[in-house]
Amino acid sequence: MSNSKTLVLVDGSSYLYRAYHAMPDLRAVPGDPSSPATGAIRGMVNMMQSLRKDVAADYAVCVFDASGPTFRDAMYDQYKATRSPMPDDLRSQIAPIHEVVDLLGWKVLTVPGVEADDVIATLAQLAAAQGIDVIVSSGDKDLSQLVNERVTIIDTMNGKKRDVAGVTAEFGVPPSLMVDYQALVGDTVDNVPGVTKVGPKTAAKWLEEYGTLDNLIAHADAIKGVAGQNLRDAIASGQLALSRQLVTMKTDCDLSAYVPGLPALDDITLDAPDTEGLRPFYEKYGFKGLARALGAPASEAPEAAPASAQGGLFDADDAAATEVAVAAQQREVVYTTILTEEQFQLWLAKIHAAALTAIDTETDSLDEMQAQIVGISLSVQVGEAAYIPLRHEGMDVPQQLPLDWVLAQLQPWLEDASQKKLGQHVKYDQHVFANHGITVRGYAHDTMLQSYVLEVHRLHNLGSLALRHVNRTGISYEDLCGKGKNQIPFAQVSVDKAAAYSCEDSDQTLDVHGVLWPQLEADAKLRHIYELEMATSEALFRIERNGVRIDAGELARQSNDLGARILQLENEAYEIAGQPFNLASPKQLGEIFFDKLGLPVVKKTATGARSTDEEVLEKLAEDYPLPAKLLEHRSLSKLKGTYTDKLAQMALPRTGRVHTHYAQAVAVTGRLSSNDPNLQNIPVRTPEGRRVREAFVAPEGKLIASADYSQIELRIMAHLSGDEALLRAFRDGLDVHRATAAEVFGVAVDQVSSEQRRYAKVINFGLIYGMSSFGLAKNLGIETKAAAAYIDKYFQRYPGVKRYMEQTVELAHAQGYVETVFGRRLYLPEINGGSGPRKKAAERAAINAPMQGTAADLIKKAMVAVQARLDAERPEVQVIMQVHDELVFELPVAARDWVQAEIPALMAGVADLSVPLLAEIGFGPNWEQAH
Repeated sequence: MSNSKTLVLVDGSSYLYRAYHAMPDLRAVPGDPSSPATGAIRGMVNMMQSLRKDVAADYAVCVFDASGPTFRDAMYDQYKATRSPMPDDLRSQIAPIHEVVDLLGWKVLTVPGVEADDVIATLAQLAAAQGIDVIVSSGDKDLSQLVNERVTIIDTMNGKKRDVAGVTAEFGVPPSLMVDYQALVGDTVDNVPGVTKVGPKTAAKWLEEYGTLDNLIAHADAIKGVAGQNLRDAIASGQLALSRQLVTMKTDCDLSAYVPGLPALDDITLDAPDTEGLRPFYEKYGFKGLARALGAPASEAPEAAPASAQGGLFDADDAAATEVAVAAQQREVVYTTILTEEQFQLWLAKIHAAALTAIDTETDSLDEMQAQIVGISLSVQVGEAAYIPLRHEGMDVPQQLPLDWVLAQLQPWLEDASQKKLGQHVKYDQHVFANHGITVRGYAHDTMLQSYVLEVHRLHNLGSLALRHVNRTGISYEDLCGKGKNQIPFAQVSVDKAAAYSCEDSDQTLDVHGVLWPQLEADAKLRHIYELEMATSEALFRIERNGVRIDAGELARQSNDLGARILQLENEAYEIAGQPFNLASPKQLGEIFFDKLGLPVVKKTATGARSTDEEVLEKLAEDYPLPAKLLEHRSLSKLKGTYTDKLAQMALPRTGRVHTHYAQAVAVTGRLSSNDPNLQNIPVRTPEGRRVREAFVAPEGKLIASADYSQIELRIMAHLSGDEALLRAFRDGLDVHRATAAEVFGVAVDQVSSEQRRYAKVINFGLIYGMSSFGLAKNLGIETKAAAAYIDKYFQRYPGVKRYMEQTVELAHAQGYVETVFGRRLYLPEINGGSGPRKKAAERAAINAPMQGTAADLIKKAMVAVQARLDAERPEVQVIMQVHDELVFELPVAARDWVQAEIPALMAGVADLSVPLLAEIGFGPNWEQAH
């Protein structure tokens, strides 16, 4: 054992990300989402305290990445280009994290122009050269290149230790060859290219055979096959040399300005925590338990302070949250694994006798249209559940009951509407059972939707609900199956672990329901919204199941046309620029725009670089051709990559149709979102975008119909505001934009010009979204003063609208939420607690949310009413899509007259507002022509 001193280097950037993702959404004021996020701060404190307790250190530094570009960005402009931006909630916690780490006694370092890894590498080499032992605390495998007899890496999250033997065993090469290894393999996270299709095994094999990367390069001609050719290509293009430069950590950073006295380390000794500084910090961020653990302030008489467990990363810190873990540990549960017919029949009798049964499926896929059952869990009483394993695989798997036999026994109960069932996200389980030929009836409750109605601004996954409402924690899917490339299928999870996990899901679902349902029962308006959401879930299940037919040939033609236009735009851009360049490179764009062409700099990035973002391009495109070409190029490339290239591939082989997924509990306004494919975001304002809808087609002998609410949000504004002039315009069936133009410009309705109508339309829709005079001016291309005058004139003519807006914002401040016409609550966490801009945004949302939310309620009511009518009278007519305020149908030609007469009237009649609702319908062989 070494008698030397020890330097502990903490990879702070790695720590803060792990703290953020591991912790729940804690807030300085518990339960108030408008107060500052504190989860990452709390996790960081726990991790630093735990590290200090477990590892003795004479010197200690916590190193964070500095903001701004590094020397690697200058070397390769695509470095880390594929990384997602840092979440805002994490970004807001960085400064306090730096502050608290310093208060805990650690030296904090951020060095501009280099990465945290480079600072760690420099300090590690410097200390090791002086005979000082170095421990690096990080989960980053890239730091393995630093390991030697003096330098060791520990990962406190999983207990992994990377010394020389550990690195060699893990990667197949010693630490001295890790740079060579990383250069070959590349890094998808940091967007380091490496050698195409060369993975860890090939890299380790080559280095074992040739000793070093340089020797491998010298013998590259001897490497056979595709991998050998890829290696030679990477050498010839300079890609391999670039990769080696990017992965090599800098060990000679100039730290003299940050650590005085180097090479001596006297300035980075590990200090005692600053108790007097920590106390106000903990109190500011709501860490009451941590504050109590510090004891009484020196100025006060000492008294017994409550003991505080240091614990691990997941410890809660206030009294209520601490009880969560205790309650979870002390709760007694009885979970049964059903392996015999006798056990199964006993539980079959239980669910037949139960007033309500929670049921959950475990499957082999997240794709609800293809997922097959691996197991089923049931619970009829909190604390008691059973798991039926059906398709687990492996050497030690016990004899399982036959899948077909179990489903045949369960089918009568599943299809009996009088047998009430409960689930978490029941639409998914409905699809899973439908994949096995079972139509589940009797779903009475869904805890996800209960949470969505009661607390739309919170998380609605079962883990969050159990922790928040019944003080229970549980096993996560990642705990069970692992993550990323190491994740195993659920069928390979041992039966005992799968049973604990699945039983827990059904048990906790029943437990959460016992808390949420009484709250809905007690509020008639919220109960109505919940019942609407449950009925909508059933309607969406039908729509998703139906799917829509896609014309692959039409999409291929569109992709070819788009590809040709994209190539033409590239060539036109090169011609204007006078040279070829990477159209996606901000660095190259900046050089061409500002250095070569002399275009004006519109704005700069946070690091001082000249911005070429979308907003800048749009501004410059008003006067210059190159930005306009780039905008069109980006738009068409996105359309091609997202839709025309991919839609046909997304068709399900067994149906030949595309089946989108509607997420019901995502948007805070109550709107649905659509994904795989996203039908909401097809850019229908462009001819190319509208053409995509031509690929959504009817089969032979059938038609597509599109029924759409007309000016729904303006009608809702008229109803909510009660403004007489606006109400009159709709009641008289006037063109509301023309009527507004007449009011604002002081002319007769029949004298309104097309330009005046366009202005009025922008004003009408802009004010719905809380648009300012500045925003209106930008939209209309006029002076701000003129836009302000238009808004003043509008409010003079429509005083009820102004009154509604003022009263709504006032009410939102008072109660923290607004409501739709039907009682849906739309919470605005930042209306009182947000910063200036965020508070303003919340006030704009307060004005708009009741309109968007009411429109969402109306289309859901329409969906439910339409599906009920079709089931009763026209089952051959299918709803195949719901997009914004539109329902899309597939129908036999013979049903056209019935659909044209009944559907618009049905949609217009789902609610009685102060103005008439209007739904319009069109027909065609494809979705576009039905408009």
